[in-house]
Amino acid sequence: MKHFKSLSELSNSLPLSENPLFKLITCIDRCPDTCGIAEKKYTTDFYTIAFKKVLSGNFYYGRTKYDHNEGSMTYVKPGQVVELKNLKLEGSGFTIMFHPDFLNGESLHQTIKKYSFFDYETNEALHVSPREEEIMWELFRKIETEYNNSQDEYSKEIILDHIEAILKYSQRFYKRQFMNRNELTGTIISKFNTAIRQYFENSALQANGLPTVAAIAAQLKMSPGYMSDLLRQETGRSAIDHIHSYLISEAKNLLIGTDLTVAQIAYQLGFENPPYFSRLFRKETGINPVAYRKQKALTMLTNQFIAYTT
Repeated sequence: MKHFKSLSELSNSLPLSENPLFKLITCIDRCPDTCGIAEKKYTTDFYTIAFKKVLSGNFYYGRTKYDHNEGSMTYVKPGQVVELKNLKLEGSGFTIMFHPDFLNGESLHQTIKKYSFFDYETNEALHVSPREEEIMWELFRKIETEYNNSQDEYSKEIILDHIEAILKYSQRFYKRQFMNRNELTGTIISKFNTAIRQYFENSALQANGLPTVAAIAAQLKMSPGYMSDLLRQETGRSAIDHIHSYLISEAKNLLIGTDLTVAQIAYQLGFENPPYFSRLFRKETGINPVAYRKQKALTMLTNQFIAYTT
């Protein structure tokens, strides 16, 4: 597998870039080699933002296949594996590549890390509507015009502003896609709850310990970032928040319905450190497990007394 440390190492079929840290490519109809890197499987040390329409073939990024036949945006971060198989493109497309060093000293150097779609992996590209596609092309052409004109001290800042505009629009369009996804395939929270319940029922807890965001995402065939963003869009809470809520719910049931000690309950739920379990329980409920058990026992006795005397 080929690894490109710099933009200058790209395929000879691509035009040379004036800036060794930045490259713009406009795709030619039905020719994938003009819209990126000619290697069929590779990693890079730079960011890639691309718009493509795939006529046939498969495009992989991350670890699994991503099938698409509409106009789609993809976002690849440094170090991520990209693989092309029998890929044929349709219509025009574009690719923006830039090395992290191109962002040095600029605000985008930090803010690009907040765009979690650079961590998406499977079936999670952004499928844009015709109007959204127009917006992306308009921003790309502004970058292209600025880059190809005589550059001055303002050029880089303007280019980066347009790149960040693409990222902001992408975030907006992803929210639209999240909502459409729920309408077509059902809510993510119900699937998430099923997956975490199966994690407990299938003895994964004993084999692997506490459920992680990555483990539940793998069950749902999603990347951790995409799953968490879907949950946050739908419920306002992240995946780890929902995992904690499930664990505390199970803990409450065990505290009320069994005579197990707090430490035994912690171990049964996969916690290797009972004090950590107690801290998490207190964070989620406002009281520690022992106090919760006593509170519920007192409430039950009070209710029984009331029922007996009435």
